[in-house]
Amino acid sequence: MKRLLLFLALCLSAFGQKFTIDQVMSAPFPNQMTAARKAQVVAWVLNDHGASNVWVAAGPEWKGRQLTHYQGDMGMPLAALTITDDGKTVLYARGTETNGEGLVANPTTQMKLPKQQVFSVDVSSADEPRLLGDMGCNEEGCEDIQASPDGKWAVWSAKKKLWMAPTDGSKPARDVVQVRGDNVDPRWSPDGKHIAFVTDRNDHSFIAIYDLDPERVRYVAPTVDRDEMPHWSPDGQKLLFVRRNGAEQRLTLIPLHPEPWGIWVSDDAASADRPTAREVWHSTKTLAGSLPWHIDECLHFLAGNVIIFNSEQDGRSHLYSISAEKTDHPQDAKLLTPGDFDVESTTEKPDASEIVYTSNQWSNDRGDEDRRHLWRLKAPDWKPEQVTKGETIEWGPVMTSDGQIFCLGSTATTPSTSYRVTANSREMLAPQTIPADFPSADLVTPKQVIFKAADGTTIHGQLFAPKGQTGPAPAIIHTHGGPPRQMMLGFHYSYYYYNAYAANQYLANLGYVVLSVNYRLGIMYGRAFHRVANGGARGGAEYQDLLAGAKYLQTLPNVDAKKIGLWGGSYGGYMTAMGLARNSDIFKAGVDFHGVHDWSALRNYRWDSSLAAPDAHAAAELAFKSSPDSSLAGWKSPVLFIHGDDDRNVSFTETTNIIQHLRKQNVDYEELIFPDEIHDLLLWKDWVESYRKMGDFFQRKMK
Repeated sequence: MKRLLLFLALCLSAFGQKFTIDQVMSAPFPNQMTAARKAQVVAWVLNDHGASNVWVAAGPEWKGRQLTHYQGDMGMPLAALTITDDGKTVLYARGTETNGEGLVANPTTQMKLPKQQVFSVDVSSADEPRLLGDMGCNEEGCEDIQASPDGKWAVWSAKKKLWMAPTDGSKPARDVVQVRGDNVDPRWSPDGKHIAFVTDRNDHSFIAIYDLDPERVRYVAPTVDRDEMPHWSPDGQKLLFVRRNGAEQRLTLIPLHPEPWGIWVSDDAASADRPTAREVWHSTKTLAGSLPWHIDECLHFLAGNVIIFNSEQDGRSHLYSISAEKTDHPQDAKLLTPGDFDVESTTEKPDASEIVYTSNQWSNDRGDEDRRHLWRLKAPDWKPEQVTKGETIEWGPVMTSDGQIFCLGSTATTPSTSYRVTANSREMLAPQTIPADFPSADLVTPKQVIFKAADGTTIHGQLFAPKGQTGPAPAIIHTHGGPPRQMMLGFHYSYYYYNAYAANQYLANLGYVVLSVNYRLGIMYGRAFHRVANGGARGGAEYQDLLAGAKYLQTLPNVDAKKIGLWGGSYGGYMTAMGLARNSDIFKAGVDFHGVHDWSALRNYRWDSSLAAPDAHAAAELAFKSSPDSSLAGWKSPVLFIHGDDDRNVSFTETTNIIQHLRKQNVDYEELIFPDEIHDLLLWKDWVESYRKMGDFFQRKMK
């Protein structure tokens, strides 16, 4: 052991390691920024070494301060952060969602299982948070906490019901809606008298309205289709929602099918016993017209009866507007954001007169395709205006009533933190949260690279070259998960990929050239790139993007072409396993985080059922052929598997099964297993241990 430690120390010294994995992962991660609608207050969550807490800042000073004081790396995240309109109270859920067995995650192996609970806390006092609900939440967690307009009540969904409690904690929560179905997505009307929500009945869903006085539930224009995403008009008289087709049995599995959808408006939702609805816009019936994957982040009912939404009907995710006024037939939508880029998310000003959105629009700097910047649309002309620009990244914007914009942001070498956007720049709200020894000066600024796959598809990547490199170095390819994700030229807005970006910096710090490949099926390069007919279980076409990345690296003079490894998590774990199974001649070692290894085991191929899809058997065969398990005979390279056995996204069986096969082939494998951990590791120390073990593995197998 002493000889091994000495050898590793010499390796680190020889390749000029300047910082540790603990240091590059030491900066707290901000998320869930929210703003009060009628006060100068913003709030956000900060995950610091595994302890998540609420932070707030108030005008005019806008100095961030910690509001809650939870301690310890206990695997207890905060979710569904909400602030009342008056800015006096913050609401949130603490703890993880339940798994398929109804159990909350317990990665610290507590003798008594932890719970997911709903709390409120006063912004201006030092009082402890008040417990509002102690019943646990469903598999999606307490993601729908909503405060009433007067700030006195909170409503959320849990255990397929809607629950309500006074925000002052004076009474325990009670279940106010127990109608059949999974009842989710509650939305208060502006006058606080009604709550619209979705009741999911599996093969169809309704928009329902719960009236508080007298108590009753009404359904809005029920049909056999799926109605979802209710939004009240600013005056509270109308209600819009999205309608898409109900479930269809015996639908073929292999080809992609269009998913047409429409926007509907109920004019009498606030008062009628049986509210009616009319269609104001309908998509095309083409693949491009299908429901966008992030429509729920881009749908707004604004002042002046203006509805803004996103569609990919022209091949990119753009914002469009229509009127909610009565017409004889559905309208044509007006394109608001033309160009060769995608809009990802939006937020509205409290008075519903303005929209701020994030996109990867670029003009002179093509690197912005792999960043995010803020843009705004104002009534009445709704013309795009750029808010932020440069080699920075911004996301999660919110607006206060006076039009000030706040967001989260980062750069290539500055970790994510909270900002107030000024006329010419952005100001940190809590600079004290960035550790003094965070190694910004030692991080590399990745370079945007663009290359072609074998079929001519354009692929983007970020290239990390080690500082002070003097000769050819081994290289490592990283592939993200999802796959509807995009790695960027800086610290990421998602905690999972924030950590992955830090890991890529760490690998570069160890002396590796690192290429993060944004393969097809990812987002922000257009719908045709994102929705590939022969991708994933339908053919694995994205694998050629991984090979193209390897060939690109082999052309670089600073890369040792005979020493290329790869790593990735979830879908990136699938890509890693594909590389090792199909091309161990190229990829000399790999680290597979909770990867998918057999598509046919994940999909519901019930070809023995009378309701099976006509091509179910062929689809199962194609899915297996598109999986690493179909090519295991060619797997020769060493691999490190990392997985938590309470994974709710990718079954732990995926790792259990593949290891049994590799054992029979005498493949060199190692494993790092976390009992009771979930997919997106809850404990900060588990992330650190994973990446430290990954660095050690590559050092031993590739250097």
